[in-house]
Amino acid sequence: MLATLAAALLSLTPVAANGDGLQLGELTFRRCELSQPKSAATTAAWCAPFSRPENPEQPQGRRIEFRLALIRSEVAAVKPDPIVLLAGGPGQAASENWTSVAAALALARRERHVILLDQRGTGGSNALRCEAPQTEAAADAAAVVDAAAARKYTADCLAQIKDKADPAWYTTTEAVADLEALRQALGGVKFNLLGISYGTRVAQQYARRHPDGVRSLILDGVVPNELVLGAEFARALDDSLRGRFALCAQDQACNQRFGDIHAALYALRRQLREKPMTVALRDPLTFARREETLDAETYSSLVRLYAYAPESAALLPLAISEARAGNAAPLLGQARMVLSNLGDSITSGMGLSVICAEDVDLLQADAASAGLILGEDFVDMTKAQCEVWPRGRRPADFHEALKSDLPALLLSGQYDPVTPPRYGDQVAKGLSRARHLVAPGQGHNVIGRGCLPRLLGRFLDTLETDKLDAGCIAEMGATPFFLDYNGASP
Repeated sequence: MLATLAAALLSLTPVAANGDGLQLGELTFRRCELSQPKSAATTAAWCAPFSRPENPEQPQGRRIEFRLALIRSEVAAVKPDPIVLLAGGPGQAASENWTSVAAALALARRERHVILLDQRGTGGSNALRCEAPQTEAAADAAAVVDAAAARKYTADCLAQIKDKADPAWYTTTEAVADLEALRQALGGVKFNLLGISYGTRVAQQYARRHPDGVRSLILDGVVPNELVLGAEFARALDDSLRGRFALCAQDQACNQRFGDIHAALYALRRQLREKPMTVALRDPLTFARREETLDAETYSSLVRLYAYAPESAALLPLAISEARAGNAAPLLGQARMVLSNLGDSITSGMGLSVICAEDVDLLQADAASAGLILGEDFVDMTKAQCEVWPRGRRPADFHEALKSDLPALLLSGQYDPVTPPRYGDQVAKGLSRARHLVAPGQGHNVIGRGCLPRLLGRFLDTLETDKLDAGCIAEMGATPFFLDYNGASP
Protein backbone atom coordinates (compact mmCIF):
# COMPACT_ATOMS: atom_id res chain seq x y z
CA MET A 1 0.00 0.00 0.00
CA LEU A 2 2.74 2.48 0.95
CA ALA A 3 4.75 1.66 -2.17
CA THR A 4 1.67 2.20 -4.33
CA LEU A 5 1.04 5.56 -2.68
CA ALA A 6 4.64 6.66 -3.20
CA ALA A 7 4.48 5.69 -6.86
CA ALA A 8 1.29 7.70 -7.26
CA LEU A 9 2.89 10.73 -5.68
CA LEU A 10 5.68 10.64 -8.25
CA SER A 11 3.56 9.85 -11.28
CA LEU A 12 3.35 13.52 -12.29
CA THR A 13 -0.43 13.62 -12.26
CA PRO A 14 -1.56 16.71 -14.22
CA VAL A 15 -3.34 19.25 -12.04
CA ALA A 16 -4.40 21.50 -14.87
CA ALA A 17 -6.45 20.68 -17.93
CA ASN A 18 -3.74 21.97 -20.24
CA GLY A 19 -1.11 19.74 -18.63
CA ASP A 20 1.07 22.64 -17.48
CA GLY A 21 1.06 21.59 -13.83
CA LEU A 22 2.54 18.48 -12.20
CA GLN A 23 1.76 17.49 -8.63
CA LEU A 24 4.33 15.68 -6.46
CA GLY A 25 3.22 15.37 -2.87
CA GLU A 26 2.52 18.90 -1.63
CA LEU A 27 4.43 20.59 -4.46
CA THR A 28 3.10 21.80 -7.79
CA PHE A 29 5.71 21.80 -10.55
CA ARG A 30 5.32 23.85 -13.72
CA ARG A 31 7.32 24.00 -16.91
CA CYS A 32 10.46 26.12 -16.70
CA GLU A 33 13.82 26.70 -18.31
CA LEU A 34 17.11 26.35 -16.42
CA SER A 35 19.80 28.80 -17.51
CA GLN A 36 23.56 28.40 -17.36
CA PRO A 37 26.15 31.04 -16.46
CA LYS A 38 27.56 32.85 -19.51
CA SER A 39 25.35 30.88 -21.89
CA ALA A 40 22.19 31.54 -23.84
CA ALA A 41 21.38 27.82 -23.76
CA THR A 42 18.65 26.62 -21.43
CA THR A 43 17.41 23.24 -20.24
CA ALA A 44 13.72 22.33 -20.16
CA ALA A 45 12.61 21.31 -16.69
CA TRP A 46 9.75 21.49 -14.19
CA CYS A 47 10.08 23.93 -11.29
CA ALA A 48 8.20 24.35 -8.02
CA PRO A 49 8.29 26.98 -5.28
CA PHE A 50 10.03 25.80 -2.12
CA SER A 51 11.12 27.91 0.83
CA ARG A 52 12.63 27.41 4.24
CA PRO A 53 13.61 29.64 7.18
CA GLU A 54 17.20 30.82 6.89
CA ASN A 55 17.55 30.34 10.64
CA PRO A 56 15.49 27.31 11.74
CA GLU A 57 15.46 28.72 15.27
CA GLN A 58 13.55 31.74 13.97
CA PRO A 59 10.84 30.26 11.72
CA GLN A 60 9.12 33.64 11.38
CA GLY A 61 12.33 35.36 10.27
CA ARG A 62 13.98 35.68 6.87
CA ARG A 63 13.24 32.84 4.44
CA ILE A 64 15.25 31.35 1.62
CA GLU A 65 13.42 30.90 -1.67
CA PHE A 66 15.06 27.85 -3.22
CA ARG A 67 15.48 26.97 -6.85
CA LEU A 68 13.88 23.54 -7.09
CA ALA A 69 13.69 21.79 -10.45
CA LEU A 70 12.81 18.35 -11.75
CA ILE A 71 14.09 16.62 -14.87
CA ARG A 72 11.22 14.39 -15.84
CA SER A 73 11.37 10.74 -16.78
CA GLU A 74 9.36 10.14 -19.93
CA VAL A 75 8.12 6.62 -19.13
CA ALA A 76 4.54 6.04 -18.05
CA ALA A 77 5.39 3.98 -14.95
CA VAL A 78 7.92 6.10 -13.11
CA LYS A 79 9.91 4.50 -10.29
CA PRO A 80 8.97 5.96 -6.90
CA ASP A 81 12.55 6.84 -5.88
CA PRO A 82 14.00 9.89 -7.64
CA ILE A 83 17.68 10.62 -8.19
CA VAL A 84 18.86 13.68 -6.24
CA LEU A 85 21.92 15.49 -7.59
CA LEU A 86 24.19 16.95 -4.89
CA ALA A 87 26.69 19.30 -6.54
CA GLY A 88 30.34 19.84 -5.67
CA GLY A 89 32.45 22.80 -4.70
CA PRO A 90 31.47 23.60 -2.06
CA GLY A 91 29.61 26.33 -3.89
CA GLN A 92 28.21 24.74 -7.06
CA ALA A 93 24.47 24.66 -7.77
CA ALA A 94 22.70 21.48 -8.83
CA SER A 95 20.62 23.27 -11.48
CA GLU A 96 23.76 24.74 -13.07
CA ASN A 97 25.70 21.47 -12.75
CA TRP A 98 23.00 19.43 -14.45
CA THR A 99 24.26 19.80 -18.02
CA SER A 100 27.65 18.35 -17.06
CA VAL A 101 26.09 15.12 -15.75
CA ALA A 102 22.98 14.80 -17.93
CA ALA A 103 24.58 12.45 -20.45
CA ALA A 104 26.03 10.30 -17.67
CA LEU A 105 22.54 9.82 -16.25
CA ALA A 106 20.79 9.07 -19.54
CA LEU A 107 20.24 5.41 -18.62
CA ALA A 108 19.87 5.87 -14.87
CA ARG A 109 17.06 8.43 -15.22
CA ARG A 110 15.10 6.62 -17.88
CA GLU A 111 12.59 5.42 -15.28
CA ARG A 112 13.32 7.94 -12.54
CA HIS A 113 12.95 11.68 -12.15
CA VAL A 114 15.98 13.76 -11.22
CA ILE A 115 15.57 16.32 -8.44
CA LEU A 116 17.74 19.45 -8.60
CA LEU A 117 17.69 21.51 -5.41
CA ASP A 118 20.24 24.32 -5.42
CA GLN A 119 21.87 24.11 -1.99
CA ARG A 120 21.28 27.19 0.14
CA GLY A 121 23.79 29.86 -0.79
CA THR A 122 24.24 28.66 -4.41
CA GLY A 123 22.60 29.23 -7.79
CA GLY A 124 19.00 30.30 -7.39
CA SER A 125 18.87 29.70 -3.62
CA ASN A 126 20.04 33.06 -2.26
CA ALA A 127 23.56 32.68 -3.65
CA LEU A 128 26.32 34.08 -1.45
CA ARG A 129 28.15 35.39 -4.49
CA CYS A 130 30.83 38.04 -4.08
CA GLU A 131 32.49 40.13 -6.75
CA ALA A 132 36.10 39.05 -7.21
CA PRO A 133 38.95 41.52 -6.64
CA GLN A 134 39.85 43.56 -9.69
CA THR A 135 42.84 41.52 -10.82
CA GLU A 136 44.07 40.17 -14.08
CA ALA A 137 41.78 37.29 -14.99
CA ALA A 138 44.48 34.64 -15.27
CA ALA A 139 45.66 35.43 -11.76
CA ASP A 140 42.21 35.08 -10.22
CA ALA A 141 43.07 31.67 -8.77
CA ALA A 142 45.83 33.27 -6.72
CA ALA A 143 44.33 36.74 -6.30
CA VAL A 144 44.47 36.51 -2.50
CA VAL A 145 48.17 36.08 -1.83
CA ASP A 146 48.72 37.06 1.81
CA ALA A 147 46.80 36.96 5.07
CA ALA A 148 46.04 40.69 5.15
CA ALA A 149 44.66 40.59 1.60
CA ALA A 150 42.64 37.47 2.47
CA ARG A 151 41.02 39.18 5.45
CA LYS A 152 40.23 42.29 3.42
CA TYR A 153 38.71 40.32 0.56
CA THR A 154 36.59 38.35 3.04
CA ALA A 155 35.43 41.48 4.84
CA ASP A 156 34.45 43.03 1.48
CA CYS A 157 32.57 39.87 0.56
CA LEU A 158 30.73 39.89 3.88
CA ALA A 159 29.73 43.51 3.36
CA GLN A 160 28.26 42.64 -0.05
CA ILE A 161 25.89 40.00 1.34
CA LYS A 162 25.17 41.27 4.88
CA ASP A 163 21.72 42.60 3.94
CA LYS A 164 20.55 39.36 2.30
CA ALA A 165 22.01 36.57 4.44
CA ASP A 166 23.58 35.46 7.69
CA PRO A 167 26.38 33.18 6.40
CA ALA A 168 26.43 31.15 9.62
CA TRP A 169 23.28 29.35 8.39
CA TYR A 170 24.68 28.16 5.06
CA THR A 171 26.42 24.95 6.11
CA THR A 172 26.17 21.28 5.20
CA THR A 173 24.12 20.61 8.33
CA GLU A 174 21.47 23.15 7.33
CA ALA A 175 21.48 21.83 3.77
CA VAL A 176 20.75 18.33 5.08
CA ALA A 177 17.73 19.69 6.97
CA ASP A 178 16.53 21.41 3.77
CA LEU A 179 16.84 18.16 1.85
CA GLU A 180 14.80 16.27 4.44
CA ALA A 181 12.11 18.97 4.40
CA LEU A 182 11.95 18.58 0.62
CA ARG A 183 11.63 14.80 0.92
CA GLN A 184 8.69 15.20 3.28
CA ALA A 185 7.07 17.73 0.95
CA LEU A 186 7.39 15.17 -1.86
CA GLY A 187 5.43 12.66 0.21
CA GLY A 188 8.17 10.89 2.15
CA VAL A 189 9.75 9.14 -0.85
CA LYS A 190 13.18 7.54 -0.75
CA PHE A 191 16.10 9.23 -2.46
CA ASN A 192 18.88 7.86 -4.63
CA LEU A 193 21.56 10.36 -3.61
CA LEU A 194 24.16 11.20 -6.26
CA GLY A 195 26.93 13.21 -4.62
CA ILE A 196 29.76 14.68 -6.66
CA SER A 197 32.97 15.78 -4.86
CA TYR A 198 31.80 17.99 -1.94
CA GLY A 199 28.31 16.61 -2.65
CA THR A 200 29.57 13.26 -1.35
CA ARG A 201 29.95 14.94 2.07
CA VAL A 202 26.34 16.13 1.89
CA ALA A 203 25.18 12.64 0.89
CA GLN A 204 26.98 10.95 3.78
CA GLN A 205 25.75 13.50 6.30
CA TYR A 206 22.17 13.03 5.06
CA ALA A 207 22.48 9.24 5.18
CA ARG A 208 23.65 9.47 8.80
CA ARG A 209 20.76 11.72 9.88
CA HIS A 210 17.98 10.25 7.73
CA PRO A 211 18.87 6.68 6.67
CA ASP A 212 15.20 5.81 6.18
CA GLY A 213 15.04 8.45 3.46
CA VAL A 214 17.78 6.86 1.33
CA ARG A 215 17.45 4.02 -1.16
CA SER A 216 21.04 4.19 -2.45
CA LEU A 217 24.23 6.24 -2.47
CA ILE A 218 26.33 7.08 -5.53
CA LEU A 219 29.50 8.92 -4.53
CA ASP A 220 31.76 10.29 -7.28
CA GLY A 221 35.04 11.85 -6.10
CA VAL A 222 34.63 10.65 -2.53
CA VAL A 223 35.24 12.93 0.48
CA PRO A 224 35.47 10.93 3.74
CA ASN A 225 33.60 12.40 6.69
CA GLU A 226 36.86 12.29 8.64
CA LEU A 227 38.63 14.52 6.12
CA VAL A 228 39.37 18.13 6.99
CA LEU A 229 38.85 20.00 3.72
CA GLY A 230 42.15 21.46 2.55
CA ALA A 231 44.38 19.47 4.88
CA GLU A 232 45.67 17.16 2.14
CA PHE A 233 45.33 19.27 -1.02
CA ALA A 234 49.09 19.60 -1.50
CA ARG A 235 49.82 15.90 -0.96
CA ALA A 236 46.95 14.73 -3.20
CA LEU A 237 48.08 16.97 -6.03
CA ASP A 238 51.71 15.86 -5.82
CA ASP A 239 50.69 12.19 -5.74
CA SER A 240 48.54 12.73 -8.83
CA LEU A 241 51.30 14.50 -10.74
CA ARG A 242 53.91 11.90 -9.82
CA GLY A 243 51.62 9.15 -11.07
CA ARG A 244 50.89 10.87 -14.37
CA PHE A 245 54.48 11.95 -15.00
CA ALA A 246 55.63 8.37 -14.37
CA LEU A 247 53.63 7.46 -17.48
CA CYS A 248 55.68 10.00 -19.44
CA ALA A 249 58.90 8.47 -18.14
CA GLN A 250 57.71 5.05 -19.32
CA ASP A 251 56.87 6.34 -22.81
CA GLN A 252 59.94 6.59 -25.04
CA ALA A 253 58.71 9.53 -27.12
CA CYS A 254 57.48 11.51 -24.11
CA ASN A 255 60.57 10.85 -22.05
CA GLN A 256 62.84 11.79 -24.95
CA ARG A 257 60.90 15.00 -25.55
CA PHE A 258 60.56 16.21 -21.93
CA GLY A 259 62.92 14.21 -19.68
CA ASP A 260 62.16 14.33 -15.94
CA ILE A 261 58.99 16.40 -16.03
CA HIS A 262 58.44 16.22 -12.25
CA ALA A 263 61.83 17.84 -11.75
CA ALA A 264 60.96 20.42 -14.43
CA LEU A 265 57.70 21.19 -12.59
CA TYR A 266 59.61 22.31 -9.50
CA ALA A 267 62.44 23.92 -11.45
CA LEU A 268 59.97 26.28 -13.10
CA ARG A 269 58.51 27.19 -9.72
CA ARG A 270 62.00 28.09 -8.43
CA GLN A 271 62.54 30.15 -11.57
CA LEU A 272 59.29 32.06 -11.04
CA ARG A 273 60.03 32.67 -7.37
CA GLU A 274 63.28 34.34 -8.36
CA LYS A 275 61.81 36.25 -11.29
CA PRO A 276 58.11 36.26 -12.27
CA MET A 277 57.46 36.27 -16.02
CA THR A 278 55.62 38.94 -17.97
CA VAL A 279 53.59 37.13 -20.60
CA ALA A 280 52.05 38.65 -23.73
CA LEU A 281 49.10 36.73 -25.13
CA ARG A 282 45.72 37.03 -26.74
CA ASP A 283 42.81 36.43 -24.39
CA PRO A 284 41.32 33.06 -25.50
CA LEU A 285 37.80 34.33 -24.76
CA THR A 286 37.91 37.89 -26.15
CA PHE A 287 41.02 37.65 -28.41
CA ALA A 288 42.20 40.98 -27.02
CA ARG A 289 45.94 41.44 -26.60
CA ARG A 290 47.01 41.53 -22.97
CA GLU A 291 49.97 41.18 -20.66
CA GLU A 292 49.90 39.10 -17.49
CA THR A 293 52.36 38.21 -14.78
CA LEU A 294 53.07 34.57 -14.05
CA ASP A 295 54.45 34.19 -10.53
CA ALA A 296 55.08 31.06 -8.47
CA GLU A 297 51.72 31.16 -6.63
CA THR A 298 49.71 31.60 -9.83
CA TYR A 299 51.72 28.85 -11.50
CA SER A 300 51.00 26.37 -8.68
CA SER A 301 47.27 27.11 -8.88
CA LEU A 302 47.25 26.64 -12.65
CA VAL A 303 49.05 23.30 -12.42
CA ARG A 304 46.37 22.11 -10.01
CA LEU A 305 43.62 23.09 -12.45
CA TYR A 306 45.32 21.25 -15.31
CA ALA A 307 45.53 18.08 -13.18
CA TYR A 308 41.76 17.70 -12.74
CA ALA A 309 41.00 16.15 -16.14
CA PRO A 310 43.10 13.70 -18.21
CA GLU A 311 42.78 15.87 -21.32
CA SER A 312 44.29 18.98 -19.71
CA ALA A 313 46.79 16.92 -17.69
CA ALA A 314 48.10 15.57 -21.00
CA LEU A 315 49.15 19.13 -21.87
CA LEU A 316 51.17 19.72 -18.70
CA PRO A 317 54.59 18.40 -19.79
CA LEU A 318 54.42 20.47 -22.96
CA ALA A 319 53.10 23.58 -21.19
CA ILE A 320 55.81 23.37 -18.50
CA SER A 321 58.54 22.77 -21.07
CA GLU A 322 57.39 25.73 -23.17
CA ALA A 323 57.15 28.01 -20.13
CA ARG A 324 60.69 27.10 -19.03
CA ALA A 325 61.84 28.07 -22.51
CA GLY A 326 60.17 31.47 -22.15
CA ASN A 327 56.78 30.81 -23.78
CA ALA A 328 54.17 30.71 -21.01
CA ALA A 329 51.29 31.97 -23.17
CA PRO A 330 49.86 28.46 -23.80
CA LEU A 331 49.92 27.66 -20.06
CA LEU A 332 48.09 30.87 -19.18
CA GLY A 333 45.72 30.82 -22.13
CA GLN A 334 44.32 27.37 -21.47
CA ALA A 335 43.95 28.11 -17.77
CA ARG A 336 42.14 31.38 -18.48
CA MET A 337 39.19 29.47 -19.94
CA VAL A 338 39.08 27.04 -17.01
CA LEU A 339 39.27 29.85 -14.45
CA SER A 340 36.48 31.78 -16.13
CA ASN A 341 34.15 28.79 -15.92
CA LEU A 342 35.10 28.09 -12.30
CA GLY A 343 34.50 31.67 -11.25
CA ASP A 344 30.97 31.52 -12.61
CA SER A 345 30.09 28.12 -11.14
CA ILE A 346 31.55 28.38 -7.61
CA THR A 347 29.80 30.55 -5.03
CA SER A 348 32.70 31.67 -2.85
CA GLY A 349 30.64 32.89 0.13
CA MET A 350 28.84 29.58 0.53
CA GLY A 351 32.19 27.76 0.33
CA LEU A 352 33.48 29.89 3.20
CA SER A 353 30.38 29.15 5.26
CA VAL A 354 31.05 25.43 4.88
CA ILE A 355 34.77 25.31 5.55
CA CYS A 356 34.75 27.91 8.36
CA ALA A 357 32.07 26.01 10.28
CA GLU A 358 33.16 22.47 9.52
CA ASP A 359 36.91 22.34 9.00
CA VAL A 360 39.03 25.37 9.79
CA ASP A 361 39.49 24.75 13.52
CA LEU A 362 40.92 21.32 12.63
CA LEU A 363 43.09 22.59 9.78
CA GLN A 364 46.77 22.39 10.71
CA ALA A 365 49.92 23.35 8.86
CA ASP A 366 51.91 20.37 7.61
CA ALA A 367 55.66 20.81 7.26
CA ALA A 368 55.81 17.93 4.80
CA SER A 369 53.45 19.78 2.46
CA ALA A 370 55.29 23.09 2.57
CA GLY A 371 57.78 22.06 -0.10
CA LEU A 372 55.20 20.58 -2.48
CA ILE A 373 53.98 22.42 -5.55
CA LEU A 374 50.80 23.68 -3.87
CA GLY A 375 52.50 24.36 -0.54
CA GLU A 376 50.59 25.61 2.50
CA ASP A 377 49.00 28.66 0.88
CA PHE A 378 45.48 27.24 1.09
CA VAL A 379 45.77 26.53 4.81
CA ASP A 380 47.16 29.99 5.56
CA MET A 381 44.58 31.83 3.47
CA THR A 382 41.64 29.82 4.79
CA LYS A 383 42.58 30.46 8.39
CA ALA A 384 42.86 34.18 7.66
CA GLN A 385 39.49 34.29 5.89
CA CYS A 386 37.71 32.40 8.66
CA GLU A 387 38.93 34.95 11.19
CA VAL A 388 36.44 37.29 9.49
CA TRP A 389 33.66 35.02 8.23
CA PRO A 390 30.79 34.07 10.60
CA ARG A 391 30.91 30.44 11.71
CA GLY A 392 27.91 28.15 11.86
CA ARG A 393 27.39 25.01 13.89
CA ARG A 394 28.90 21.57 13.43
CA PRO A 395 27.37 18.48 15.07
CA ALA A 396 29.65 16.61 17.47
CA ASP A 397 29.70 13.52 15.23
CA PHE A 398 30.15 15.43 11.98
CA HIS A 399 33.65 14.07 11.27
CA GLU A 400 32.91 10.48 12.29
CA ALA A 401 33.03 7.83 9.57
CA LEU A 402 29.67 6.79 8.13
CA LYS A 403 28.60 3.27 9.10
CA SER A 404 25.72 1.97 7.00
CA ASP A 405 24.28 -1.02 5.17
CA LEU A 406 22.81 1.15 2.41
CA PRO A 407 23.71 0.03 -1.14
CA ALA A 408 26.53 2.30 -2.28
CA LEU A 409 28.48 2.72 -5.50
CA LEU A 410 31.72 4.68 -5.03
CA LEU A 411 33.67 6.08 -8.02
CA SER A 412 37.22 7.43 -8.19
CA GLY A 413 39.72 8.46 -10.83
CA GLN A 414 43.17 6.84 -10.63
CA TYR A 415 44.94 10.22 -10.77
CA ASP A 416 42.37 12.41 -9.02
CA PRO A 417 44.35 15.40 -7.65
CA VAL A 418 41.90 16.28 -4.87
CA THR A 419 39.90 13.16 -3.87
CA PRO A 420 42.29 10.26 -4.55
CA PRO A 421 41.13 6.62 -4.68
CA ARG A 422 42.35 5.96 -1.14
CA TYR A 423 39.47 8.17 0.06
CA GLY A 424 36.98 5.86 -1.62
CA ASP A 425 38.64 2.86 0.00
CA GLN A 426 38.40 4.61 3.36
CA VAL A 427 34.67 5.32 3.07
CA ALA A 428 33.90 1.85 1.70
CA LYS A 429 35.20 0.27 4.92
CA GLY A 430 32.17 1.57 6.79
CA LEU A 431 29.61 0.60 4.13
CA SER A 432 28.80 -3.10 4.22
CA ARG A 433 27.13 -3.04 0.78
CA ALA A 434 29.59 -0.78 -1.01
CA ARG A 435 31.46 -1.27 -4.29
CA HIS A 436 34.37 1.03 -5.10
CA LEU A 437 35.36 1.38 -8.76
CA VAL A 438 38.59 3.15 -9.76
CA ALA A 439 38.68 4.43 -13.35
CA PRO A 440 42.17 3.90 -14.87
CA GLY A 441 43.95 7.02 -16.08
CA GLN A 442 41.16 9.35 -15.04
CA GLY A 443 41.03 12.46 -12.84
CA HIS A 444 38.40 14.18 -10.71
CA ASN A 445 34.76 13.08 -11.22
CA VAL A 446 34.40 10.13 -13.54
CA ILE A 447 30.68 9.41 -13.65
CA GLY A 448 30.46 10.23 -17.36
CA ARG A 449 33.57 8.31 -18.42
CA GLY A 450 33.63 5.13 -20.47
CA CYS A 451 31.09 2.52 -19.42
CA LEU A 452 30.35 4.08 -16.01
CA PRO A 453 26.97 5.53 -17.10
CA ARG A 454 25.85 2.01 -18.00
CA LEU A 455 27.12 0.60 -14.70
CA LEU A 456 25.35 3.37 -12.79
CA GLY A 457 22.07 2.56 -14.52
CA ARG A 458 22.51 -1.13 -13.72
CA PHE A 459 23.30 -0.38 -10.08
CA LEU A 460 20.20 1.78 -9.63
CA ASP A 461 18.00 -0.90 -11.16
CA THR A 462 19.28 -3.82 -9.06
CA LEU A 463 21.27 -2.40 -6.10
CA GLU A 464 23.45 -5.52 -6.46
CA THR A 465 26.93 -4.19 -5.86
CA ASP A 466 28.50 -7.62 -5.54
CA LYS A 467 27.12 -8.82 -8.89
CA LEU A 468 27.94 -5.66 -10.88
CA ASP A 469 30.17 -6.68 -13.79
CA ALA A 470 32.60 -3.77 -13.97
CA GLY A 471 35.31 -5.34 -16.13
CA CYS A 472 34.66 -2.73 -18.84
CA ILE A 473 36.41 0.02 -16.86
CA ALA A 474 39.74 -1.62 -17.72
CA GLU A 475 39.25 -0.23 -21.25
CA MET A 476 39.76 3.31 -19.95
CA GLY A 477 43.18 4.87 -19.69
CA ALA A 478 45.16 8.09 -19.54
CA THR A 479 45.08 10.55 -22.44
CA PRO A 480 48.42 10.37 -24.34
CA PHE A 481 50.72 13.30 -23.61
CA PHE A 482 50.96 16.08 -26.18
CA LEU A 483 54.46 16.18 -27.66
CA ASP A 484 53.58 19.42 -29.48
CA TYR A 485 50.36 21.33 -29.94
CA ASN A 486 49.28 18.99 -32.72
CA GLY A 487 48.89 16.18 -30.18
CA ALA A 488 50.62 12.98 -29.16
CA SER A 489 52.95 10.95 -31.31
CA PRO A 490 51.30 8.62 -33.89
